[in-house]
Amino acid sequence: MGKMLENPREAFRLLTEPRDALLLELEEQARQEDIPIAGPVVGGLLSLLSRAIRAKRVLELGTAMGYSGIFLARACSGEAACLTTVEADPDIAARARENFARAGVEDRVDVMEGQALEILSTLSGPYDLVFLDIDKQGYAPTLPAIHRLLRVGGLLVADNTAFAEAKTFNRDLLAHPGFTSIQLYAFLPDHSPEDDGIALAAKKA
Repeated sequence: MGKMLENPREAFRLLTEPRDALLLELEEQARQEDIPIAGPVVGGLLSLLSRAIRAKRVLELGTAMGYSGIFLARACSGEAACLTTVEADPDIAARARENFARAGVEDRVDVMEGQALEILSTLSGPYDLVFLDIDKQGYAPTLPAIHRLLRVGGLLVADNTAFAEAKTFNRDLLAHPGFTSIQLYAFLPDHSPEDDGIALAAKKA
């Protein structure tokens, strides 16, 4: 077996794909205003997974400033509006709408304002991919609705699963008979925080 890199954190920091000026601007705003964002690695992962499964309908819980939603909207296949994203704070939702317009994807995004659990009860599936990034204590209660809304073979991606508040969700996801899942703990450059967990799950039935 060969030797590991001497400084893997810095080596992998340099391996993030280039972003356009808007995404770089949003990353700088997030740093200055202490706004948690998914960052370029998770954003790239969402884009890759969406393209790999040719996602036409995507659901995001936790819009924030629209950073991750831009990756998702750009990756959707088809021409119709493909991303439904849910944000509890009206002011932040308005800011996200502005960023979606600046990214040129506003016609592909439906921003819904309200509490995730309440809005989930009003939605109809199937969705191809769900990205979960709300307050971590709210993760576990959303799992039954997410399972209902995903198509068989659809993907759930949950951010920040290394947070203590996500412990119940992590346990419930692992035990859920309708999902097959893995947990990854990784270094994620420009993520909030940079050392964190991501859960990936596919709906079995």
